[in-house]
Amino acid sequence: MAHKEKTPAELFAARALAAQMKKELTENILPYWINNICRPDNGFYGRLDGRENLGTDAPVGNIMTARILWTFASAYRILGNKEYLEMALKARDLLIGKFYDAEFGGTYWSLNPDGTPLDTKKQIYAIAFTIYGLAELNRATGDAKALEYAIKLFNAIEDHSYDPVRGGYFEAFTRTWDPIEDMRLSDKDANESKTMNTHLHVLEAYTCLYRVWGNSLLKERLKGLIEVFEDHIVGNDGHLRLFFNDEWECRSETTSYGHDIEASWLLHEAALVLGDADILARIEKIVPRIASAAGEGFTPEGGMIYEKEGADGPVDGDRHWWVQAESVVGHFNLWDHFGSSAGMENALMNWEFIKAQIIDHENGEWFWSVRADGSINREDDKAVLTTTAECVWK
Repeated sequence: MAHKEKTPAELFAARALAAQMKKELTENILPYWINNICRPDNGFYGRLDGRENLGTDAPVGNIMTARILWTFASAYRILGNKEYLEMALKARDLLIGKFYDAEFGGTYWSLNPDGTPLDTKKQIYAIAFTIYGLAELNRATGDAKALEYAIKLFNAIEDHSYDPVRGGYFEAFTRTWDPIEDMRLSDKDANESKTMNTHLHVLEAYTCLYRVWGNSLLKERLKGLIEVFEDHIVGNDGHLRLFFNDEWECRSETTSYGHDIEASWLLHEAALVLGDADILARIEKIVPRIASAAGEGFTPEGGMIYEKEGADGPVDGDRHWWVQAESVVGHFNLWDHFGSSAGMENALMNWEFIKAQIIDHENGEWFWSVRADGSINREDDKAVLTTTAECVWK
């Protein structure tokens, strides 16, 4: 896609932003995780709350562990710090040695602190993140074992979750891949068989895997995932639809601004990696529309709110950490690939909000959110089953 030439001022701003974010990662976020979340037995603690209390008896989550793997593998690939590789290998060994279900395939949802299985359900979202982390480690180091297990998990998803009739992927299963009553990723989600969020992160995982494994079925499925977003998930207004039944009938009127902006760059990344000119041309028409819709969530202070229910429904005005991180990435992508000056302005605005409101300058890492009234949310954890600072490194 043709776009206007970047100005010297924009290029200077981009370099300054990159330098500031690198400093934030290498001097705050990554050391925080290295110093606070590692168990002496080579595992990880499952919880660190918003007041810096360590949950030594908390379950250890598949998603958290997989995100640690991706974050530190990516950091090692770019910066070459051996300490980052050690963290990545620790996460790899836990995922392959403890989370992987050698009998039925896939990964467990959570472990007890001693490494034994706790919740053995198969949540496709979590398995996708495991593929994502393993594929990134292979990309960073050529780790053959990581690629072997990433392919095993890809095959498990394809064998058990893929819908050959209507396309897409079903949400969750029992350990033995039977239907499960509660399919939800979290308590706040609708209990539906297909979700935007899982499809977004299967797309993300398959994109990363395709970088290192050019398998023909993987290529076909990656194309199919992009088409699922085109046909079912991206609405005419640019916002994503969140929850669906088996037949892709929408079951939600919620707008998630963070997922909107996240999807804008993940879809673009997938199309770029896939290398299909026709698909890329279609997606590059959609990306600015999704990002523009996400921009409806900006507040005057420069943050992006969480979500809104329907056209005239209640608004959750909290500014969550991950929404801000995705906003910086998504709007930077608009400038970098589409030449959007507004994209750069929004990325810089959101970064200034993060520095002023989200970063915990006293204890390290980031707060979970800033409330709608401007107060800091210390009730939600910093490190739980489903979160890490992975978004920022993108």
